[in-house]
Amino acid sequence: QVQLMESGGGLVQAGGSLRLSCVASGRIFRINAMGWYRQAPGKQRELVATIRSGAQTNYRDSVKGRFTISRDNAKNTVALQMNSLQPEDSAVYYCNADLVESGRYFSSFDYWGQGTQVTVSS
Repeated sequence: QVQLMESGGGLVQAGGSLRLSCVASGRIFRINAMGWYRQAPGKQRELVATIRSGAQTNYRDSVKGRFTISRDNAKNTVALQMNSLQPEDSAVYYCNADLVESGRYFSSFDYWGQGTQVTVSS
């Protein structure tokens, strides 16, 4: 059993900052990549940022220069520092991990957190 738990969402004014955190726990053998996705009402879930075990990062264009993803491989955690937030960043943010579960070494699977709400007021 693997669980991802997010924290750090909330309400902030435009131009403000928030930091999201996520910890993965359970029968984890190896985490290949972790990331953050978001989903606004009436829209599809979209990638925000990902980071692989070798620290390679990937960001959607609209958050480059404002958001920073980081990871602690030893603690199975990933964080997203969000600066200069704008109303269009409002969404439920989901933590994601592509990982190999202990005892299921033949493949990796995607796991998701429950989501945390980020609301940016104008």
